[in-house]
Amino acid sequence: MSPAQGNARAEDKGPERRRPTVALTLGSGGARGYAHIGAIEVLAERGYNIVAISGCSMGALVGGMYAAGKMQDYKDWVTGLGQFDVLKLLDLTFNAVGAIRGEKIFSVVREMLGDTRIENLPLHYTSVATDLLAHKEIWFQEGPLDRAIRASVAIPGVVTPLVLDGRVLVDGAVLNPLPIVPTISSHADIIVAVNLSGEDDRRQRIPDAAFAGHESGGGDMDEWMETLRNKASRWFDWDTIRALGPKKSGSDDTPEDKISKEIQKKEHHKPTDKKLLEDYETIDWDKLGIGKFDVMNLTIETMQSALVQYKLAGYPPDLLVNVPKNASRSYDYHKAPELIQLGRERMSAALDRFEDNRNSSGPLAI
Repeated sequence: MSPAQGNARAEDKGPERRRPTVALTLGSGGARGYAHIGAIEVLAERGYNIVAISGCSMGALVGGMYAAGKMQDYKDWVTGLGQFDVLKLLDLTFNAVGAIRGEKIFSVVREMLGDTRIENLPLHYTSVATDLLAHKEIWFQEGPLDRAIRASVAIPGVVTPLVLDGRVLVDGAVLNPLPIVPTISSHADIIVAVNLSGEDDRRQRIPDAAFAGHESGGGDMDEWMETLRNKASRWFDWDTIRALGPKKSGSDDTPEDKISKEIQKKEHHKPTDKKLLEDYETIDWDKLGIGKFDVMNLTIETMQSALVQYKLAGYPPDLLVNVPKNASRSYDYHKAPELIQLGRERMSAALDRFEDNRNSSGPLAI
């Protein structure tokens, strides 16, 4: 076949449309990180080619699973976890630096990932952790993938830190809950960031009642929790286990809701007597069911929300997808199906707006 004939055939066929490339940043937010699965699924379904991923905490985990081609295996596992299953995965350490070793969970992660190394992945991958001794971010862009993820998900006070090469490594969200910078060098067509610290949206809250059918028998859970409490009482703050467990009341109120309602109630009955005013200015935390773990979690989420705003101001992505931070508690790891669906909805809506705007000035090559 002559060059002329070849060119004619190529013209008949028409030029192949190139898939737009995406550099994807996946933020931190505990269980809300399951939304990243749905967000990635929508990007792939709509023809985008993810060429780079950066993430911390659950963003590093979900991004690593996708990069290694293990997303479906991971999704199948987490969508089958009920609340009792999640509790059984907690391996308590009873020490002062972390409530959970994380080995039970990470044995499953390691089995899925095998000996995968970051430098052998088909796309650019960065897991972000925090070095507590040097007070700085650590970027994992080579080495064992499972180790990079383990370093990034070590939530301070909850999961024991990873000690590696003289460093004490914890959750990357301590310094950078939405690590956009590592993706910039990939020179992708668009930078997409999925932020799990979006503004509260009561319509998007996932109630606990929706999961009643997923649980093991209530008696089994109560018995297991009581046994654990008896064993842990000398060494461990029971607030943590109580917070991770199911709520006794039918209320779907978050700790923020409970505190806000209590303050509003007090505002309507503010006393004038000075002595009574002292009682007014206090809150019965036990009565509200608010423990140390809830306060710590609120503190971390407040810090992360502020840090995200700074990061977005310095390095705004082309497309920002916000998942409301009140969609679930950060430790509701039994809510994967609904959170994955929420991620799909949020990414679809964001892409619709983005593509409409782009098409008005010039269509994307898709």
